[in-house]
Amino acid sequence: MTLAATPAATSVPRRIRLGMVGGGQGAFIGAVHRIAARLDDAFELVAGALSADAARAHASAAELHIAADRSYADYAAMARAEAARDDGIDVVAIVTPNHLHAPIAHAFLDAGIDVICDKPLTTTLEEALELVRHVRRSGRLFALTHNYSGYPMVRQARAMVAEGALGEIRVVQAEYPQDWLSTDLEASGHKQAAWRVDPARAGAGGSLGDIGTHAEHLARYISGLELEAVSAELSTFVSGRRLDDNAHVMLRYTNGARGLLWASQVAPGHENGLKVRIYGSKAGLAFSQEEPNHLRYAPLGEPPRLLTRGGPGSGAAAAHASRIPAGHPEGYLEGFAQLYRDVAEQIHARWQGRAPDPLACTVPTVEDGALGMKFIEAVVASSRADGRWTDARLRF
Repeated sequence: MTLAATPAATSVPRRIRLGMVGGGQGAFIGAVHRIAARLDDAFELVAGALSADAARAHASAAELHIAADRSYADYAAMARAEAARDDGIDVVAIVTPNHLHAPIAHAFLDAGIDVICDKPLTTTLEEALELVRHVRRSGRLFALTHNYSGYPMVRQARAMVAEGALGEIRVVQAEYPQDWLSTDLEASGHKQAAWRVDPARAGAGGSLGDIGTHAEHLARYISGLELEAVSAELSTFVSGRRLDDNAHVMLRYTNGARGLLWASQVAPGHENGLKVRIYGSKAGLAFSQEEPNHLRYAPLGEPPRLLTRGGPGSGAAAAHASRIPAGHPEGYLEGFAQLYRDVAEQIHARWQGRAPDPLACTVPTVEDGALGMKFIEAVVASSRADGRWTDARLRF
């Protein structure tokens, strides 16, 4: 097997050759990944297996100016063919429904190709742990696109917690309400709704897996805390729906902190209301995804302060994840793009035989994905046991 050619250590890094599985005509997240990959001009999309339907896959590839001989009918053929080319892809983006993440990732890891995977990692914890083992054996880079971790003020919040600005963390609150599944949208043939409420394609969590994992990961990413146990109630309010559309979860952390998490897709008036609030012995922080350039910082006994991206009080972590001057909004697409830029830095560093910028090394990993799957498993088990406290710890 011939792996994709790697530039000499002394050369100026070229664009990283990117392949994509999924994300063809009618798909939402594939287009987001493509925009993100292009934003900093570090990637070039050169190959794809863009749909399980061969005709749609080839039509999608033509629209994206992918050469016909690099448009594939299935991902396994793509992995084999690209690994055999001297100009084969360096990394693949997996943007399919959840049930396909694991087999696709395994195929490309076997081919010696790095992986960028949309979240959640897999549909079961068993699959996730096997993927962790495979990534570790392969030595390849694996990035999970929890895109909110790429926001400048999320990076700022994480740095402040790590530096001790909040003191000992005591309380964590996370929420992610939406309203788009308040009706039986899946019955209308809506593609995005249909697979997200299908246990065979989405896994055991509905709103829990789709957006609850974002809230849990963001709380963990900022706070640095390890989840110990959960007590949960999952609800399905839309008649006939097979997965939850609302989740209430109490959280216990190993340091003694306590938390609450709410995820809902049946909350009228909410679009993408992801928020995280963290309170310590010295101060509190609050971040709202719909106002991504702001971070509310409240030192104990002092007036709260509004930190802005690029403004006073915003440090190196936020600057690393910023592209434009303060006062100009950055958000969702840039969050994805930041993860791609950080992945590019890690790949280029490997090619050049140097250590990557430490600020580029906080991209969510396969281990983060496994922790997310453990969270889903524990919440589902707790809900089925009428809210019994359930162990959420995971040892690798």
